[in-house]
Amino acid sequence: MPTRVFKPKYVILSALAAGLSMSVAAVVSRPFAASAFAQDAPEVAGMSPGEAPTVAGATVAQPPPDPAADLAKKRDETRAELDALSKTIGLSSDKVAELEKSIADLDKSSGSVRQALIDSATRRKALEKQILESEKKLADLGVKEDTVRRSLYERRGLLAEVLGALQRMGRNPPPALLVTPDDALASVRSAILLGAVVPGIRKETDKLAGDLANLSALQAASAAEKSALTTTMTNNIEEEHRMDLLLAENEKLSRSSAAELNAEKKRSEDLASKATSLEGLVASMETEIASVREAAAAARQAEENRKLLTEEQRAQAKALAESGVPDKNRIAPAYPFGELKAKLELPVAGDALRQFGDADGTGHEALGMTLATNPETVVTAPADGLVVYAGAFRSYGQMIILDAGDGYHLVLSGMETISTRQGKFVFAGEPLAAMGAKRVASATALALETNRPTLYIEFRKDGKPVDSRPWWTAKDTGKARNDS
Repeated sequence: MPTRVFKPKYVILSALAAGLSMSVAAVVSRPFAASAFAQDAPEVAGMSPGEAPTVAGATVAQPPPDPAADLAKKRDETRAELDALSKTIGLSSDKVAELEKSIADLDKSSGSVRQALIDSATRRKALEKQILESEKKLADLGVKEDTVRRSLYERRGLLAEVLGALQRMGRNPPPALLVTPDDALASVRSAILLGAVVPGIRKETDKLAGDLANLSALQAASAAEKSALTTTMTNNIEEEHRMDLLLAENEKLSRSSAAELNAEKKRSEDLASKATSLEGLVASMETEIASVREAAAAARQAEENRKLLTEEQRAQAKALAESGVPDKNRIAPAYPFGELKAKLELPVAGDALRQFGDADGTGHEALGMTLATNPETVVTAPADGLVVYAGAFRSYGQMIILDAGDGYHLVLSGMETISTRQGKFVFAGEPLAAMGAKRVASATALALETNRPTLYIEFRKDGKPVDSRPWWTAKDTGKARNDS
């Protein structure tokens, strides 16, 4: 019986092969932008890219990152970058000349100069708030960018495998449409295997592309925020220069001679060294410093005269004060301090680290609130008041005490430079001092986990500390997160 010879016959696998080729083509056609990242992933804790920490051949699980710690670290890095950036920004000679001309053209009356100072301080505080907000945005963007990079780095092994598979598939296409019966089974098995693998590869590729797009968007947002921040910092430096010129002009209008001021300052320093408490300091200032004594007497007389006003006159005076244009020649607060609750602006742009009643780190309760600020931030008067004291006092550092009337005294400490003097009546919003570059080492700043400049604020009623929070506007009473 003759042997039957089988001629090769071909099996058509068009449907399976066509569907597979479309899947492969869709994945292979995606860009391989991540290959450089897979090769150049940053080193972590001294490890080379692609190396995972092991103990006796076993992979050690890494602890999950702490979001609060990451944000705090990123804020510190951002502040360091901003500090370096601020040192590179300057004003052109034309801008300086323009500022000097604007001050020269200003009406040189005391009222107009002081109003210009208040307006300048208001603009400067607004700019400083913008800088703080931009700093927080940049820190947040930086944390998100690091999260994406960390995700890519942790998946670098898987990404390398996906990219390798895609590249190999691109070089070795799927099985041919026509196969012989001898390899038909193997081809079907290969096609089924690829059909199961390709969707997973596509998913990882889509995720990779999404991460890279997200990373690119975060980098673009950071660049835009840095550009806007540079403009804000330039405007702030301009406003700072304008304020310096106005302060110098305001000093020229002072009626007291330099010799009288120096003698009075020396006398107040002697009294401060002998005083054992704030109450004792205030009492000695109001009895033994001539300018303070005379100004306090005039302020008390103005308060007595206000009490004699009719209800209609009081209503008119209050309406005028609330309109923001009270008499700039007044020597007493525009209206009683007790009526200012929820109306005062904080004296600096900053973040609240500690509030009245919080633990102060020494086993006691805080008698005031502490704000963290940026370097060289301007400090303004929270309310109208007589400057009872301006200078260093014991563990408080540089300190200003304002007599706000109605038995209230406002204590501000932690500044580096003071631009007001004792016996002067200041208006709400008028610049009084400036913060330094770092936190001043004082008793009120003990146990604070920050190196930022800190301002301590204490309200006193008839000599006893009271919570200042009811007086601040609602938006200023929150406690900053991740800074304490």
